[in-house]
Amino acid sequence: MAKKIIKKRKLKIFPFLLILLILGGISFAIYVYIQTPIQNLLVKNTTYLNDDYILELAGVKEYSRSLWFRVGKMEENLLSSPYIEDVHISKRFYRTLVIEVTENQPLFINSTDQTVVFKNNETVPVEEEIDLFRIPRLMNYVPDDKYDSFIKGMGNIQEDVLGKISDIEYQPNDYDKDRFLLYMDDGNMVYLTLTKFKMINYYNDVLSQLEDRKGILYLDNGNHFQIME
Repeated sequence: MAKKIIKKRKLKIFPFLLILLILGGISFAIYVYIQTPIQNLLVKNTTYLNDDYILELAGVKEYSRSLWFRVGKMEENLLSSPYIEDVHISKRFYRTLVIEVTENQPLFINSTDQTVVFKNNETVPVEEEIDLFRIPRLMNYVPDDKYDSFIKGMGNIQEDVLGKISDIEYQPNDYDKDRFLLYMDDGNMVYLTLTKFKMINYYNDVLSQLEDRKGILYLDNGNHFQIME
């Protein structure tokens, strides 16, 4: 009877070890990447908010590992601030976190309740304002049915002109219940109505024609200038 020859298979250990080594290397690289903190933090587009305020509010220190944070949660934290209108956060190579902020524009100080009023109707108490904003003061009460329109009108004023207004009074008369008087830093006064607030953006052009004379600019009716004696 013929003997049956059984061939022994050699176990190929080297390829197996190579696969384990590759998998181990990949796993270690992922672990190192996860554990390595963010290397660069960039805060963009801010003017009156400082970087420390942004980073602390976003909770960057709590989410310092490059993969262990949720951008959505950080954006939610930032949008809770009355000083921030919008924010976009992105991760970039290499371990860089970019925070792009749209600041909320302060418009005026409401003297009746001592608050800073922003373009989106948010408010903060004057004693808690984060910066010394160069904005006018609303000196008296504006009726509720006019107030939102007033904020909208103020939001249409260019920042360089807004900074030249010192005080504002609501001064309705028998003909117009939407009338306001603006006191300018240079000593001039301007009458406006809610529908004509954008007209104040031409103030610098008008000023160049006044030849340093002081007076009252009527933009509420007739668009004329009355020189003060």
